[in-house]
Amino acid sequence: MKGGLGNIMKQAQAMQENMQKAQAELGNIEVTGEAGGGMVRLIMTCRHDVRKVNIDPELMTDPEDREVLEDLIAAAMNDAVRKVEKTTEEKMAEFTGGLNIPGFKMPF
Repeated sequence: MKGGLGNIMKQAQAMQENMQKAQAELGNIEVTGEAGGGMVRLIMTCRHDVRKVNIDPELMTDPEDREVLEDLIAAAMNDAVRKVEKTTEEKMAEFTGGLNIPGFKMPF
């Protein structure tokens, strides 16, 4: 019986390590979102970090305004993602009774 429990603990530890590696890898994977037929594009990691926002010059005439708008969109996106993560954690804590499982993070 002792060997069975030991194997389960080893498997749980290996699974936790694999989840941590997967989360780290997701931070390097980028996807591109588009809107307006490609007139607005953004690059986001699978960890929800916005890396770049691009707005077609035809949408704006003043280049300085365009740069400010791009930065504001990226900042707002990142802010929203952080709020979603915090809200998700709070809601999950309600279901788990505050149980904190180290290394476990919801994939969304």
